[in-house]
Amino acid sequence: MSGVIVTNPPKAELQDVDALAGFGVATVSEAMGRTGLLGPEIRPVQQGVRVAGTAVTVLGWPGDNLMIHAAVEQCGEGDILVVTTTSPCTDGLFGELFATALQQRGVRGVVINTGIRDTQELREMGFAAWSRAVSSQGTVKATGGSVNVSVAIDGQVIRPGDVILADDDGVVVVPRERARATVEKAEAREATEAATRAAFLEGQLGLDRYGLRETLVRLGVTYKSYDEYVREGAQP
Repeated sequence: MSGVIVTNPPKAELQDVDALAGFGVATVSEAMGRTGLLGPEIRPVQQGVRVAGTAVTVLGWPGDNLMIHAAVEQCGEGDILVVTTTSPCTDGLFGELFATALQQRGVRGVVINTGIRDTQELREMGFAAWSRAVSSQGTVKATGGSVNVSVAIDGQVIRPGDVILADDDGVVVVPRERARATVEKAEAREATEAATRAAFLEGQLGLDRYGLRETLVRLGVTYKSYDEYVREGAQP
């Protein structure tokens, strides 16, 4: 497998990346029309951490972390390393030594579509990580691949410089050219949710706030007392 290492790709503006870090993954995905989410199998190795950064992408070979070594050189302040392989892999391609090198360069975390190891050490050093598996299985450094090319994880295309936002709920990708618009939509969504939260605290029901009683009628859902329900022969 040959490959290419692309240098200096375009990136989302760091001010927009940092603004997106103020919102949860769920909010940002909803703001983009319920899009951009990586699958639920990509899980954090820590809890209570949210990071956003610009993607440096890696496409490597299963069981081989050579291209992660090549990618470290391309990483800088505000980046998040995103790694996938040409076919499914759960080997531990990434661990504490990689995290040490990346942390020194200002990288904010890693999202890896394979296995990860040294999870205790990663938590202790405060390096945020999301992975498909946790595995101590070692790797080789023998096969070429690519850095800073478009990759796909769980059906989501991730380009170098796109925004990666990750928290306890998962990972979402925001196309770099949509970062500012997504910040604005997320802000509007949070304002709406704050008003709804206040209404719920005052006792309002979602059925009324969202106009869902009419939806129930349209769908033919009816209300019956317990006695009516039993008289009709239903089993409560």
